[in-house]
Amino acid sequence: MFKASDVKELRERTGAGMLDCKKALEATEGNMDQAIDWLREKGISKAAKKESRIAAEGLCKIETNDKAAVILEVNSETDFVAKNEEFTTFVDYLAKTILENQLKTKEEVLAFVDNGETIESKIVNLTATIGEKISFRRHAFIEKKDNEVFGSYLHMGGKIGALVVLADTTAEVAKDVAMHVAAMSPVCATRSEVPADMVEHETKVIKEQVMNEGKPAEIAEKMVAGRLNKFYKEICLEEQEFIKDSSVNVGTYVKNNGGSIVSMIRYAVGEGIEKKQEDFASEVMSQINAAK
Repeated sequence: MFKASDVKELRERTGAGMLDCKKALEATEGNMDQAIDWLREKGISKAAKKESRIAAEGLCKIETNDKAAVILEVNSETDFVAKNEEFTTFVDYLAKTILENQLKTKEEVLAFVDNGETIESKIVNLTATIGEKISFRRHAFIEKKDNEVFGSYLHMGGKIGALVVLADTTAEVAKDVAMHVAAMSPVCATRSEVPADMVEHETKVIKEQVMNEGKPAEIAEKMVAGRLNKFYKEICLEEQEFIKDSSVNVGTYVKNNGGSIVSMIRYAVGEGIEKKQEDFASEVMSQINAAK
């Protein structure tokens, strides 16, 4: 039905106890997403959103000029290779090449010919040279208007990259916002950008929480609205408390400096990618059995 390693993953993703995770997986027949919701509905897990597992190595890189910017992610199998000079030199080269040639899609990047060789071939050759699989995972090419500024920030040597575009303010303000994005992981810039299915799912979970608390209907409706607003404040850049001044949210900070938020992108190396994990199944299962 489910493996001991599933219990370990659920603990990592929710912060709930081992036995609660086991009960959640039993109740949902091993469905990880449903188990997360089950824990949240019981008030055991308070995570506002599911956290992607970071399970691959590599680097993020950002390059900007007066008119455009590029943020990208290139993966390797180990952190050792991610620090290799050949690897880092290639990541720098790739970012500059994409920016200078305005390559907007992954297909355009891989097919681009430089000195008689495509980028795809360069990646294959680099893989052969280094001895690990090197993968160009994703990028975004962003253009700005004359009244807009870029803000960029790389954290942990490129493990996290944040790129923002603000209008009618300074590069210093944009840099502050990019640092905030890197640290606080907003999902969207504004409330209007939150996908409808995410809102629908969150509303359902909140309603289950309130029902399980046994509140009267009229109070329950207000609680749902209140918790949904809290959800928006946690995932929307504009509504998050500004990391450098918690007395204002990010939108107010930007507005106080004459500007407005146009867009944001945040990459974390390896988010959502599965990689081979050490097998702690025996250890986890022995702890479960001992607790019975």
